[in-house]
Amino acid sequence: MHDPAQIQARFVLQHPGFCLDIDLQLPGRGITALFGHSGSGKTSCLRCVAGLEQAGTGYLAVNGDCWQDSARGLFVPTYRRPIGYVFQEANLFAHLDVRDNLLYGSRRIPRAARQVALQQAVDLLGIGHLLQRLPGRLSGGERQRVGIARALLTSPRLLLMDEPLASLDLQRRQEVMPYLERLQRELDIPLLYVSHAPDEVARLADHLVVLEEGRVRACGPLQETLLRHDLPMFQEEDAQAVLHGLAGAFDEHYGLQAVQLDEQSRLLQPARQAVAPGTPLRLKVRARDVGLSLAQVQHSSLLNHLAVRVCDWQEVPQLSYVQVRLQLPGGQQLLARITRYSFDQLGIHSGQALWAQLKSVSLLNG
Repeated sequence: MHDPAQIQARFVLQHPGFCLDIDLQLPGRGITALFGHSGSGKTSCLRCVAGLEQAGTGYLAVNGDCWQDSARGLFVPTYRRPIGYVFQEANLFAHLDVRDNLLYGSRRIPRAARQVALQQAVDLLGIGHLLQRLPGRLSGGERQRVGIARALLTSPRLLLMDEPLASLDLQRRQEVMPYLERLQRELDIPLLYVSHAPDEVARLADHLVVLEEGRVRACGPLQETLLRHDLPMFQEEDAQAVLHGLAGAFDEHYGLQAVQLDEQSRLLQPARQAVAPGTPLRLKVRARDVGLSLAQVQHSSLLNHLAVRVCDWQEVPQLSYVQVRLQLPGGQQLLARITRYSFDQLGIHSGQALWAQLKSVSLLNG
């Protein structure tokens, strides 16, 4: 049965020296990241979805509503598309305080059609204490949170974000990120998120589209797509896997949070405070932080030892390593980056049972 919760986007857009030529079927829920280097076509794709650029050949349907079909001569202009758009800069009205900036967003929408209330947006973005301030008295992170709240108050059916954290320093990015995660958890609004930062993608995305020179290099669920041998991110120094689990017990004395990955696999992760048991958690494990052994190592300073099986491997010549893809009992996958010497000494082969030793695990939420 066809699932109407789907975004279908086909665009052919010609520019001098560049052509965007994509055909995508994306989930109509959660966060889809458009990832790629500068000039790959991420922003052009987003602008076509918004209607800010009209592809000569194009089709766009969002959860059952058709916004463009060049074959039928249909093109819904931007002002009639129920979208929220967040740019790198918040572009707030300097002469209006935060409350009036927010109300500007909601006033665009007839009262009967408003889906997000002012107080709901304020609470979601944690900006209640800023309502009386002018934009000039806000930090960069605060301005972006206000900009996101204003976009929500247009009651969008689709939220578009074009590298919303790119202009912020690390501290401000870390300030805004938990609020983006709240949007994912608490609002049923699909989000297309443009980024060239792998860590942002790993932390936020459910689905990943990799663009290269205006074309789709890969498209699929985040966990699977991150581990594809043929993608540039697989061969980069910070190649990583994302794992999902549920919070377990918290050891207050040692500050360790247990995370259950499947019935047989559990991790311990340093944490400043407890996460409620059963809370879904997302973790990042870099390939360079995973070691392998034939038997479980005893009396080690490394906290996490997971039983795994070898799926396959790929040499990374520019790094002089072999990248081994591993599967946990529950089906989730890891990457391990080891030397060719270690690969030969361990006799690595498909289906081999090994133990993975994790030097570092990063809790991405919670």
